[in-house]
Amino acid sequence: MKLVRFSQGAGPARAGVIMGERVIALDDLVPGVPSDMCDIIADWDRLNTAVASQAATRAGVPLAGVTLQAPVARPGKILAIGLNYADHIKESGMETPKEQVWFSKHVNGINGPFAPVEMPKASDKLDYEVELVAVIGKGGRHISRADAPSHVFGYTVGNDVSVRDWQLRTAQWTLGKSFDTHCPIGPAIVTADGVGDPHALGIRCLVNGETRQSSNTSYLVFNLWDQIAYVSQAMTLQPGDLIFTGTPGGVGLAFKPPRLLAVGDVVRCEIDKLGAIENKVVAEV
Repeated sequence: MKLVRFSQGAGPARAGVIMGERVIALDDLVPGVPSDMCDIIADWDRLNTAVASQAATRAGVPLAGVTLQAPVARPGKILAIGLNYADHIKESGMETPKEQVWFSKHVNGINGPFAPVEMPKASDKLDYEVELVAVIGKGGRHISRADAPSHVFGYTVGNDVSVRDWQLRTAQWTLGKSFDTHCPIGPAIVTADGVGDPHALGIRCLVNGETRQSSNTSYLVFNLWDQIAYVSQAMTLQPGDLIFTGTPGGVGLAFKPPRLLAVGDVVRCEIDKLGAIENKVVAEV
């Protein structure tokens, strides 16, 4: 199942489910459904059957006539692992980490799957990083590797947009990873049962139609189950939390000379079974 947030014209964002080329609002299917995607995810065991049984009989609206928003508007946490594909580690000139390297992106960066990404006034060192993003379903702490799959609600496509000079001027990457608009996700959350093994997905990033990154999630150094088991030792994961699982080689900074983004560039991030997001770089006003 593909869950989205969408709007029509100037109307408010609503949660919905995609059925073919149409989208059906969840509150048309289940009276009193929560409006927040994190609450929907937390209550999905109850909602799932009702949504699945009702959606096939409703007309909904054409997908082409709506604006897709970020499927999770305000996740409690956006956690990201760095240096997690061998080719990206090599191009970064670093050693393979013995421990998982974690940083946070902040919720102000959340952006729609087809919304503009800002070139900030503070820097022109803008870069792209396509990533598989796991959406936590069942919360918990001290989650075992064996139990980790049961804690994933679904998956979406993310771009860990990075301001490289801000990222690298200190040992802490958070500021360089957390500028406004720099966390586009979408286009939908594909529930885990519709994806199967998350470690067998082709993953690509194109800039102005040119393939820059092309890999497969099978090449993760620390796979998703290891990531969940590790990070949940430190903090309780909650429904709607996002885990960015790492980016493959081919980032703009690694080219010689670097091929960073410019105003007007269009960045497309694709993952098999999940679809694609596409964001144009615009100047911050």
